Amino acid sequence: QVHLRESGGGRVPAGGSLRLSCTVSGINFRLHPMHWHRQAPGKQRELVASITGGGGRNYSDSVKDRFSISRDNVWNKVYLQMSSLKPEDTAVYYCNTIRGGLNYWGQGTQVTVSP
Repeated sequence: QVHLRESGGGRVPAGGSLRLSCTVSGINFRLHPMHWHRQAPGKQRELVASITGGGGRNYSDSVKDRFSISRDNVWNKVYLQMSSLKPEDTAVYYCNTIRGGLNYWGQGTQVTVSP
């Protein structure tokens, strides 16, 4: 059974930093691309960052140059380092992977950036 669990959210002032973590079990982790998404109140869930098993990275334009995704293929973790946070980054952040054509999600972690 696939499980993803996020941690590291919280409240920070604008300009601050947070590091999110996601612990994954139930898959051959190193083979799977991992993704971070976020969903703000009243908005659709959006893809923020992705990383392949080999470490290739992609970012949405809204976070490029401020966020950094990384992974640890020994401990089955994926991270999202967020810097220069803005109030518009406020959202619930989810990690995600796909196995066998099915999407798997964590429960999410709240990030709140105060002006």
